[in-house]
Amino acid sequence: MALFFLIPLCTALATGYLFKKSSDEIAYLAGVFAAISLILSLVLAPWQIQFGLLIIVLIITNKLLQENDSKQTQLTQKTPRETK
Repeated sequence: MALFFLIPLCTALATGYLFKKSSDEIAYLAGVFAAISLILSLVLAPWQIQFGLLIIVLIITNKLLQENDSKQTQLTQKTPRETK
């Protein structure tokens, strides 16, 4: 498995740290660069890592939808929608 995706990922982490610690206009530039580096590292990541991230996102989204439905049900006293 090629680990080339770690280079932009480490760059994104370093510029993200700079973004949090700085309050000048350079922080905005660092934030944009961190976002671009993070997206690039996700594109370059092997399919196993991309698939794992996809599964995690689907599980978290499903749990958040269930929590939102339960809050809506408590507020409106309607039946919750079914999740698959």
